[in-house]
Amino acid sequence: MYDFCKSYVRIISRINKGIGILAMYLVLAMMGILLYSSFSRGIGSSPLWVIEMAQFVMAAYYTLGGGYSLQMDAHVRMDVFYSRWSPRTQAVTDAFTVLCLIVYLVLLIYGGVSSSIYALETGQKNYSAWGPYMAPVKLIMTFGMLLMLLQVLASLFQHVAEAVGRPFELSELMQEREGMV
Repeated sequence: MYDFCKSYVRIISRINKGIGILAMYLVLAMMGILLYSSFSRGIGSSPLWVIEMAQFVMAAYYTLGGGYSLQMDAHVRMDVFYSRWSPRTQAVTDAFTVLCLIVYLVLLIYGGVSSSIYALETGQKNYSAWGPYMAPVKLIMTFGMLLMLLQVLASLFQHVAEAVGRPFELSELMQEREGMV
């Protein structure tokens, strides 16, 4: 079981790293869309789709990059007592909070799948002048939430292994975390 969990953590970490790095470039796409909007307003004609498309790209950016952010421990943490605790106490606390996050993500995915199916079946369009189909952005966001859930499960495995005194030796991941600080 230990080897399975270690392999799972390694595979999910690689997947989230690859998708997270690709998602980083969506910021450039969003900047291009907004720059186009600025130039088109300057000449007097602002397309209807630009702001809404920028919102869709931003939603894809933060949902697809969420798993990588969790992997790199780049999320916000309020540290009042945490840094004073032993590594084992930190791991036990992290395992508990990860369980809460799993419940939250499962509910988000359930809603995302339901909403995506509805959008696909009905051809749902947004209520705006542009009226784009909603299924693509809903599917991307649901996929991003699934990636976050898979990464959270990997984090849970890591915290439990640390709490029982058998942490995973994932040298690639640790080297990258040290490089990100």
